[in-house]
Amino acid sequence: MDLRQLRHFLALVEHRSFVRAADAVRITQPAFSRSIQGLEQELGCQLIDRGAKDLRPTPAGLVVLQYAQDLVRGASNLAHEVKRMGKLDAGELCFGCGPAPAARLVPETMALFVRQYPGIHVRFEVNNWERLARQLNKDEIEFFVADIRYFRTNPNFQTLPLEPRPGVYFCRPGHPLLERSRLTLGDLLDYPLASARIPLETRKTLANLKGVTDFKLNIECDHLPALEQIVCGSDTVGITTTEAIQPSLEARRMVRLPVDLPHAERPGAQCGIVTRTGYRVSAAARAMIDLLCEQDRRLHPATAA
Repeated sequence: MDLRQLRHFLALVEHRSFVRAADAVRITQPAFSRSIQGLEQELGCQLIDRGAKDLRPTPAGLVVLQYAQDLVRGASNLAHEVKRMGKLDAGELCFGCGPAPAARLVPETMALFVRQYPGIHVRFEVNNWERLARQLNKDEIEFFVADIRYFRTNPNFQTLPLEPRPGVYFCRPGHPLLERSRLTLGDLLDYPLASARIPLETRKTLANLKGVTDFKLNIECDHLPALEQIVCGSDTVGITTTEAIQPSLEARRMVRLPVDLPHAERPGAQCGIVTRTGYRVSAAARAMIDLLCEQDRRLHPATAA
């Protein structure tokens, strides 16, 4: 049995005539009849009631009809999807990203994606990992790029790790903390803290230092330029990835705070790509994910190797 025979059977059910069906699939009537007979022999049953004027399907034929429609439609969809993967000249892609990958990885990858697939309409939203997960569950986005620590053991999600993004505590030039030779995390807690949504592990560490059951940032915002302005105009201490704040550090608009921390307590983002378990992403999403992985390796060639 092959798809050709199933297509012939569908044509016969549609046209109710061997002659008209053979003409529709553009083969001779004898060849068409042999194809139907071969299908019946392989399945071990008669599919068409040849004694009826309208050549109606037999009960067995009705069962085969249902499966034949699904198989032929599925094959057509598969061929269309593969073809679209080669072209990707139209369509839409919706995904999300956290503040850390939004600083460099996603914009640089988007530039590559637009050059390769200019016909795809792309919408991506920068948000924290909790809200992105809700959007993913509602099918509002196909995937997101963010900290994956919460999702690695959740069976409802699949994660594809990217390179970790080390973090940094930063402040404005002239901040009182810069007058100290050595800093601990407890010293920073004397000042307001501002960051995007922080992982649960970091919240627990800060909560233990403060002697509280849960830690809440003084200012939580997923927009890094806004956080920088707040830090620049006050004694607030900012938390983000080194990659995100590097241009401001190099321009000396911001200063890294030299905090002495154990490795487990250092800020940072364990970035990765999150999709829903059991859901197949579109060709456009797959192309974007592949480009994200390639660009991530270019940004971190030493660790990727």
